[in-house]
Amino acid sequence: MIDIRLIREERELVKENIKKKFQDKKLPLVDEIYELDIKYREAKNEADNLRAEKNAKSNSIGQLMREGKKEEAEVIKNEVSNYADKISSLEEKEEALEKEIKEKMMLIPNIIDSSVPVGKDDNENVEIQKYGEPVTPSFEVPYHADIINKLNGLDKESAGRTSGNGFYYLMGDVARLHSAMLSYARDFMINKGFTYCLPPFMIRSDVVTGVMSFEEMNNMMYKIEGEDLFLIGTSEHSMIGKFKDQIIPEKQLPISLTSYSPCFRKEVGAHGIEERGIYRVHQFEKQEMVVLCKPEESMEWYNKMWSYTVEFFRSLDVPVRTLECCSGDLADLKVKSCDVEAWSPRQQKYFEVGSCSTLGDAQARRLGIRTKGEKSNYYLHTLNNTVLATPRGLIAFLENNVNEDGTVNIPVALRPYMGNVEKLITKESK
Repeated sequence: MIDIRLIREERELVKENIKKKFQDKKLPLVDEIYELDIKYREAKNEADNLRAEKNAKSNSIGQLMREGKKEEAEVIKNEVSNYADKISSLEEKEEALEKEIKEKMMLIPNIIDSSVPVGKDDNENVEIQKYGEPVTPSFEVPYHADIINKLNGLDKESAGRTSGNGFYYLMGDVARLHSAMLSYARDFMINKGFTYCLPPFMIRSDVVTGVMSFEEMNNMMYKIEGEDLFLIGTSEHSMIGKFKDQIIPEKQLPISLTSYSPCFRKEVGAHGIEERGIYRVHQFEKQEMVVLCKPEESMEWYNKMWSYTVEFFRSLDVPVRTLECCSGDLADLKVKSCDVEAWSPRQQKYFEVGSCSTLGDAQARRLGIRTKGEKSNYYLHTLNNTVLATPRGLIAFLENNVNEDGTVNIPVALRPYMGNVEKLITKESK
């Protein structure tokens, strides 16, 4: 949610930003909010003036009574009573206008950074840089489900019986590899100075609407029937929610956290759920990083955070690239975002394995997260980034480390988490 002062003072800037995001249907909201805000401030100003007059007259009643001017005091009492009725009516008007303004403000996208390329959708995202040579082996790299099956590590048939399409069992060495990658990601971030955290995996609706747009919520979140609780789609949701309605002393900033969680997503859309593989599923696990910082430090943290994901995947012998998300591909709360994509030697192209975003003060404003500075309180900035989301990260690892005979090399960085095993052996070789 943007600052209402932008609507009051820079309406054209807000409208131009909406156009850059190709959301022209939201343009009328800007003028609607502007007019509602005028009415709100008029009602508030009138109510404040009436309160001041009421208080002044109330104070005079006692003096009149002491002077024996009972009739005058009674007249003043009646006037004060009328003031109370008018003030109550104005307060109701204020409350209704404030609610309407907030509902409309929640639909206005955040102001994107000037460096963000303008484009309609992810087809217009811009490559920034490649890291590592995208190698194409001399043999044909199998589909990831076939690599895992050769290691006797995947059972989707049973998951279909227990949970339906979009779920899976990982077994044996593959399950161990999956957990090893997450453990390595945890320690990787701890070694970068981040504090490890295990958050709640369910959050209330007021936290959900604080961290994401309504459209995202409807497309992503699973609602717990009969309760005001949602399953998280990423630990960022509960990690930012941790600071809801808090005033954080400036000296405690920056706050850098890394969190593990299972994640649950509807995956609504035309892309659908994968029938055979595990690239797009309803349940996965993730190591995330979250930072809360001063506004002037947010871009420095943004660049630092995505670079950690690049470093992480390169330590696993996975070539990656960074991709700048264009204006139309940014969720409404984001100021700037880039994807980290891993090379797929099977598909001969890159695919997303992580996303880094700075959201300015949008989440902090929605959730009431402020910093106590020397002169006054202000909203801080929030950022989030994927360290590892698996099974996507697992797929990237397997495709880039599989051998022609189906065995899978374990890079040096991961071996301590795999009992120092250097290679995964296929079921035929056992």
